[in-house]
Amino acid sequence: MGAPGECSPVYPNQPYLQSEAHAGLIDTHCHLDLEPLAPHLPQALAAARRAGVTRFVVPGVHPDGWQRIRALAAAHHEILPAVGIHPMHAALADDDALSALARLAAGSVAIGEIGLDPTYPVPLEIQEAAFRGQLRLAASRGLPVLVHCRRAFQRTVQIMREERADRVGGIMHAFSGSPEMAREFIRLGFLISLSGTLTWPGAVRPLRLAREVPLEQLVLETDAPDLSPQGHRGSANQPAWMVETLLALAAAKNNTPETVAAATRDNAVRILGLSGESNVS
Repeated sequence: MGAPGECSPVYPNQPYLQSEAHAGLIDTHCHLDLEPLAPHLPQALAAARRAGVTRFVVPGVHPDGWQRIRALAAAHHEILPAVGIHPMHAALADDDALSALARLAAGSVAIGEIGLDPTYPVPLEIQEAAFRGQLRLAASRGLPVLVHCRRAFQRTVQIMREERADRVGGIMHAFSGSPEMAREFIRLGFLISLSGTLTWPGAVRPLRLAREVPLEQLVLETDAPDLSPQGHRGSANQPAWMVETLLALAAAKNNTPETVAAATRDNAVRILGLSGESNVS
């Protein structure tokens, strides 16, 4: 999660993409259970489908939201649930919460979002304990992890090495580190996720990541309702707008949107253990 969108979402009537080759994109990180998207979920999903985005990983951030996410996934088979405790809520990761997390893991595609973030007023020792506990749970269940990391890259990778996160791999969500740091996480079996920040003017580091990290190590996300692409700054983000990040990545790679769409989709399928088909009519 990043900076929240200020306005209600607007749902485009026209698709961004005309080619069937773009169909089946996966938004690997979007908070469809949260305001302001949740009350407009049918519209958000319909707009995303028109844009070619047909599957949506919805991560948990707080124990109170886990059952809500599971209910959304039961009602909409294109929603892929994850469960986790965000570092801003790390103080809640007690034995009871981790036991509940373990029970819900069986029906989830990942554990997340979890990680470290010193910008939140939660002591780092508490964040680290929650992070380690959830990494161990993920390993015990054979599930990949969705990692939130901001301004704590060296410590995050150190903990991930100590906890053998390479046993399950996962996704570095909305990655804001350097290409050199990205390679450390890639060595642990993690993919690097790019968001709408790639489209922002002056976003030097995301552009370096897009150019220097191999396409086979990249996935796409929106982090909706946060991190809206440049054309929609000031509005709550939504999965349909992930296509703008796709087009920016294709330009950075000097490659076609079709090739980048297929690669990032296949990467997400591989790391999350999904089937290759979206199964969305």
